[in-house]
Amino acid sequence: MLAPKNPNDNRPLDPFQAAMASRDSDVLTLVADALTFGRTKMAYQPIMLAGAKSGVAFHEGLIRVLDEAGRVIPAAHFMGVIGENDLGREIDCTTLDHAFKLLKQRPDLRISINVSARSLGDGKWREILGRGLAGDDDVGDRLIFEISETSAMELHEIVIRFMVEMQPKGVAFALDGFGAGLTAFRHLKDFFFDLVKIDKSFVHGIHDDPDNQVLTEALIMVAHQFEMFVVADGVETANEAAFMTELGADCLQGYHYGVPKFDI
Repeated sequence: MLAPKNPNDNRPLDPFQAAMASRDSDVLTLVADALTFGRTKMAYQPIMLAGAKSGVAFHEGLIRVLDEAGRVIPAAHFMGVIGENDLGREIDCTTLDHAFKLLKQRPDLRISINVSARSLGDGKWREILGRGLAGDDDVGDRLIFEISETSAMELHEIVIRFMVEMQPKGVAFALDGFGAGLTAFRHLKDFFFDLVKIDKSFVHGIHDDPDNQVLTEALIMVAHQFEMFVVADGVETANEAAFMTELGADCLQGYHYGVPKFDI
């Protein structure tokens, strides 16, 4: 049997590359089967108000895909390779459907979910969105779409048009991974983001990292200048929480406050 080809040239993949390609293919098959047969659940992580304020500001909904035995397939094994294909759109559709079901069951909750800019024009995703927003004046006010820096900048015109379309519905937007991507600040004023999530790489160990302290303070100042709330993502310790609060973060998210749970 011929060895698999390297997608970037005509050389065969070496044994390690071939093994990795086979593993990715197997995982994607598991994910596709799970979506086909409805083996998905949502886990929710709280985003806490910072400082003297207390309590949960909202929850982030994170899709969990299950194998035939009901075990969670780690998202890290497939999320990085599905963004450009149909599975990425299916994941976004399933996530949105789960979110609407919970929002309608729990009028006390506000939820954020991740969405790729590529899904904003997808027919199936738009159908779920239209159906979910129809007939309920309140649900849009409790829905937040998180869009990564990279995704927003790649298709910024599409994202901006969608934001304008959603403004009358009350839907809010969060810029995910703020600081880690290639956001052009000259474009930031053109978007309608309501909040930003400082990337975890800046938050980790920030109390002991002077460089990250300077960069993070600058990111927070930029966000507040554009009247956006700031969420510190990836907070794992009390020291990180205290330092991010001192720098001016409005909300805090991370394992220090709770892991994602199926029940809230």
